[in-house]
Amino acid sequence: MLHYEVLIVGGGPAGSTCAWALQQAGVDVLVVDKSVFPRDKTCAGWVTPQVIRSLKLDTTEYKQARTFQPISRFRLSLRGHASVTVNHKAPVSYGIRRCEFDDYLLQRTKAKQQLGEGVQSIEKTPRGWIINGDILIDMLVGAGGHFCPVARHVRTQSRPVQQLVTAREAEFQNDAGQSIAPETEATPHLIFQPDLSGYGWVIQKGDYLNIGLGCVDSRETTSELAKFRKDLRTTGILKDDVNAPFHGHAYHLYGGSASHCVDDGVLLVGDAAGLAYPQSGEGIRPAVESGLLAARTILECRGEYTSKRLDSYVRALETRFGHWSKPSQMSHFLSTSLNETLAAWCLSNRWFARNMVLQRWFLHANQPALEITHTPTYRKLDVQAL
Repeated sequence: MLHYEVLIVGGGPAGSTCAWALQQAGVDVLVVDKSVFPRDKTCAGWVTPQVIRSLKLDTTEYKQARTFQPISRFRLSLRGHASVTVNHKAPVSYGIRRCEFDDYLLQRTKAKQQLGEGVQSIEKTPRGWIINGDILIDMLVGAGGHFCPVARHVRTQSRPVQQLVTAREAEFQNDAGQSIAPETEATPHLIFQPDLSGYGWVIQKGDYLNIGLGCVDSRETTSELAKFRKDLRTTGILKDDVNAPFHGHAYHLYGGSASHCVDDGVLLVGDAAGLAYPQSGEGIRPAVESGLLAARTILECRGEYTSKRLDSYVRALETRFGHWSKPSQMSHFLSTSLNETLAAWCLSNRWFARNMVLQRWFLHANQPALEITHTPTYRKLDVQAL
């Protein structure tokens, strides 16, 4: 039987960041994922400078063979109303393709990998966790997204009520801007639902165009997507309808409590823990930061992986992402009792769009990046906000 100290289920940004940080400290890590990388991932696909800093990403090396679109302006509007364009002097985000980004991060970990093999069985024994009947591990990390098999083995009875986002997205090659109006190139357009229960997006990233819609607690995402696509053609944002297939995805928004994220010998990160920002639904930065915090916690446990020792991870998440009784979605800031006209005014006001919607809710520009510092000495790793 194979033995590893830590096994991470899921090779996305949360799992690969945790594996990368642990490898830096000399921990024996195995990453298991049912997919073979590179693989498609439903996501609008942008990362902030804070994410790049947390990952210590070599952008010069990265963009040589991958999409890395600087974004220094956004366009925002309420569906059916005029838009406002917000400009910044320097890039505030970067458009990436998740198939490239996730593969790069996973390969960079240098961790051992079993790809294309899903988790078929998880058994807790006095010796540790036994995965698929032939892998013995001491510490299990669930990083497999909304349907992560590890999450089913955590204390689900304490899981808070979290709002569910359902999203539909298509990404396709758009040579010479054939499908998009010229003024939309390199300017992401965020188009909010009239009741602020979600938003659609149109993002040009190099030679690729990404179009999608995400809604909170909705069973009508498919029909709303059809309306959204029609509006894009009617308003001239798109020249033609999208022929590329739309893929679906679901995940939970962070609800202000992380008590469900740990148990003896196991913890959850990223979408498996339901950490996406409630204001925007963005999940890459919470995934990366939870991976760093999880790695720090694992190292601090020094092999004693009890829920009591791992509880410091819960406290770290709640300190980082907040602790409240209700999600702070945009619809809580702009109450759904506001009429459509007032909501449209708020989203078309340049100050409000820049400082509240973009800087605070979408980009979290006021929150410094989490970074790791490490030494070659095993078990020494520090995570701090810089």
